[in-house]
Amino acid sequence: MLKLPSALRSKNALVTVLGVVLIAGTTTVVAQTAPMEPIQWDKRRLEQLDRNVRRLERAVTQRNAAGQPVLVEPDPEVVALTGRVTLMDRRLNDLEATLQRVNGDLERLTFQLDEATRDNAALNTRLRTAETRLGDIAAAAQREAELNAPISSTSPTGDAARDLSAAVRLAASDPALGDRALQTVALAWPDTPQAREANARLGDLRVSAGDQAGAVAFYAAALEGWPTTSWAGATVLELATALNATDRKTQACTALGEFDRRYAAAGSAALRTRAAGLRTRFACPAPRRAG
Repeated sequence: MLKLPSALRSKNALVTVLGVVLIAGTTTVVAQTAPMEPIQWDKRRLEQLDRNVRRLERAVTQRNAAGQPVLVEPDPEVVALTGRVTLMDRRLNDLEATLQRVNGDLERLTFQLDEATRDNAALNTRLRTAETRLGDIAAAAQREAELNAPISSTSPTGDAARDLSAAVRLAASDPALGDRALQTVALAWPDTPQAREANARLGDLRVSAGDQAGAVAFYAAALEGWPTTSWAGATVLELATALNATDRKTQACTALGEFDRRYAAAGSAALRTRAAGLRTRFACPAPRRAG
């Protein structure tokens, strides 16, 4: 047991120092004090503690110099605590390594998520494009089916005038469907003024499509019986033009002669001028004048 100098034993304060060890560069200090009230560390007490520590250091130095080294057994609790600290340090290192792996995995997952997001956006774009194309194909197929279906002979409204008016409006916006609607008027209301006008408009649609031969048939059906409606004179001139375009000059000139006999007097000056121009262009013989 280390004997402290008399200067330390004479102090009223009870301090039991178990040891200070400096071995192989390692310092271990174990101190044990009797249970006591918490010390209020003021400047005076701190200075007193500093003096006592210095005295202990001198005493240990003197005993070592005298060949009586101070040996202090390590406290088992300190050894156990050191083991626990070592274990905790190892576990902390393991945890740090785990966190590094997790961070690496998170970075890879983030990159993969970004790639998946880009791929998903590209797939969505392609899907929308495919849906649009499918919609266009379906609409085209439906329209094709409508255009190739047999022409109905049933009136949509039950009134010839209303059927004709609706067909004319449709032909202005959609000539193909309007053509079918006009044919329905002609089939549903035969031998009526509405059917004749529908045929005249069907002839106009054929001319617009470059089908002069088809136009002749519809114009002829419209002019059957030589109607006296307002559109009849203009339709005769259209018939003459279509006949001449299909190499039927004689019939074209005959149609112009019918115009002169049946519609010129009641027709407008513009129609008469046009008829004269067609006659000249077709090199038709001059019309006979009534004696």
